[in-house]
Amino acid sequence: MIILPAIDIKDGNCVRLFKGDYATVEKVCDTPYKAAEQFKAAGAQYMHMVDLDGAKDATLANADLIIDVAKQSGLKVEVGGGIRDMAAIESYLNNGIDKVILGSAAVKNPDFVIEAVKAFGDKIVVGIDAKNGMVCAEGWIDESEINYIELAKRMEDIGVGQIVFTDIDQDGTLAGPNLKQLDDLVHEVNCRVVASGGVSVLKDIINLAELDVYGAICGKAIYTGNLDLKQAIEITSKI
Repeated sequence: MIILPAIDIKDGNCVRLFKGDYATVEKVCDTPYKAAEQFKAAGAQYMHMVDLDGAKDATLANADLIIDVAKQSGLKVEVGGGIRDMAAIESYLNNGIDKVILGSAAVKNPDFVIEAVKAFGDKIVVGIDAKNGMVCAEGWIDESEINYIELAKRMEDIGVGQIVFTDIDQDGTLAGPNLKQLDDLVHEVNCRVVASGGVSVLKDIINLAELDVYGAICGKAIYTGNLDLKQAIEITSKI
C-alpha cells in the first residue's frame, strides 16, 4: 500500500478543513513547498494535492503554484480540484503532474470522464466523495442522489482504473477512516481504491493495509504530529 501525504491549497496557503467545511479552514504549514520538502525527507514517493478554491469555483485557481510545488518536490503528484475540461487535464499532465483527479465531473459530466480516459488512460483518477454514502460534488457542497458504490461501478465500466474515496464525515476529524464503506467498495469494484479521510494514527494505516486498498491519503494527522509519516511509509512497505 502506498502512502500519499496531502497538501490542500486555499488562497495559496497549505491548509486543512474539518469535514470539508470551508469555514473551518486552518493553515497547517508555512508554505506548500515546505510541506512537500518534509514529505520527501520522510521517504514519501507520492503526494496528493487539492486546489480547494478550484474545487469550489470550477477553476484552476492555484494551478501554477501546484505545478511548481510538484516540480520542486520531485515526487509523483496527483492533483484534484476544479478540473472540468480536457485543456485543464492537458495543462497539468504536460507540466509534470503524474495523475489528475476528476471529482465533480464524474457526477455532472460522465461523458467528459469517458473522453478523458480514452485520451489519457491510467493518468485519470476519479475522486468519489460521499456523505452518508451519497456522493457530493462542487467542493463537497452539492449532494447528489447517487450512492458511492453505484458511481464507482459506473466509473469502472467506462475504464477508470483508480478511485480516491473520501467519507466526508471523517475527513479532517482524526476519527479514523470509514473501514466499512471502504471494505464494501473494495469488494464491489476491481479498480484500485485509495482511502482518504480520517486517518489519525499508525493503527489506521495498518487497518487500511489489511483491507487491501491500493493507497492511503494522510493529511491532518501528519501536520498535528499524530502520525509519523516516515514510520507509516516504512511499515506499509513491508505489508
